[in-house]
Amino acid sequence: MLMRTDPFREFDRLTQQMFGAANPGTWSKPATMPMDAYRDGDEFVVCFDLPGVAPDAIELDVERNVLTVKAERRPTPGKDVQMQVSERPLGVFSRQLFLGDALDTDRIAAGYEAGVLTLRIPIAEKAKPRRIEISGTTSDRKEIQA
Repeated sequence: MLMRTDPFREFDRLTQQMFGAANPGTWSKPATMPMDAYRDGDEFVVCFDLPGVAPDAIELDVERNVLTVKAERRPTPGKDVQMQVSERPLGVFSRQLFLGDALDTDRIAAGYEAGVLTLRIPIAEKAKPRRIEISGTTSDRKEIQA
């Protein structure tokens, strides 16, 4: 049997229950996933922490500039396993991001490595800075003598 001495564990559980944090080991409600987002040159990068989630349990959808990420962490023990400690949350995790018009949602690239889902969203060509040429006719300047 795995045992761990932690005098504050019960306080942590009570705090989670009181403030609505997802109950570890339950499937009751969707939980959010931690994320980092930053701009890297001509693309916007978003990284989601999804440890223990199989790649085939991740769904990505974009509709009207809303990106939805859903992932499901399923239990791994077999039928004869007697769980001693279950602190890792199970179930569905979800997150929605509202993407601006400056991003090219048609060319989103996704990769998953070491429990981190990385999305690369290019900046749209129309949103990139560009130089505007000024055209016009050259005026013939004449000196006026008085």
